Amino acid sequence: MFCFIFIILCNSFAQPSRTSVTNPTGINLVGTAQQAVAPENLSTTLTLVILITAITLAPAILVLTTSFTRIIVVLAFLRQALATQQTPPNQVLIGLALFLTMFIMMPTYERVNREAIQPYIQQQINQTEAFNLALVPVREFMFKQTRPQELKTMLQIAGKGRPNTPDDVPTHVLIPAFVLSELKTAFMIGFLLYIPFLIIDMVVASTLMSMGMMMLPPIFVSLPFKIILFVLVDGWTLVVGNLVRSFQ
Repeated sequence: MFCFIFIILCNSFAQPSRTSVTNPTGINLVGTAQQAVAPENLSTTLTLVILITAITLAPAILVLTTSFTRIIVVLAFLRQALATQQTPPNQVLIGLALFLTMFIMMPTYERVNREAIQPYIQQQINQTEAFNLALVPVREFMFKQTRPQELKTMLQIAGKGRPNTPDDVPTHVLIPAFVLSELKTAFMIGFLLYIPFLIIDMVVASTLMSMGMMMLPPIFVSLPFKIILFVLVDGWTLVVGNLVRSFQ
């Protein structure tokens, strides 16, 4: 969806002008740009835009407008609660978070494709209409997950009055409010994940102290118990399942 928005912006800069712009080789740059962003050539242009913008835009888009923030923070809390150091490694956690984000956001992006991208490809709407239609499902998702307190705070910082409808909330105000809400929710879930593992650590530390084994680090004894408990209760399925359901 965001690659499509980028294409619309490119198209707006590639409108025909009175003066033909050519480079020293004699190639008409304006005509080439217009041809590249034409709806009939959109598939090729999309591929190029994805390759060019993935490095710079994809991380910010994933963090700021999707479920990625909550998922990766909760998974990081879980790894710390287990005290397994770098197991699972960062690549595994980020990969799992990415695919869970795709799973959660798929209905939203299907709406974007159906309501904005396809009508634009078929030349039924112009760039501005397509851009506005593409934002609607994304904003609805963020509004659903944004807490009123965070939204109120960002509106006050921006100097905006109380909105009468969701449409009165600017997108640049909604995004930081959404991110703050996601961080708050993720920390609350992380706190709940810590409790059972903290109890195990306390029990093991008390047992070792009562046995006079104060020189033995409790983590060496508690780690196998935490791992076996997590496996027996099917912890990964419980955590991932409840994470996905928290967005419904």
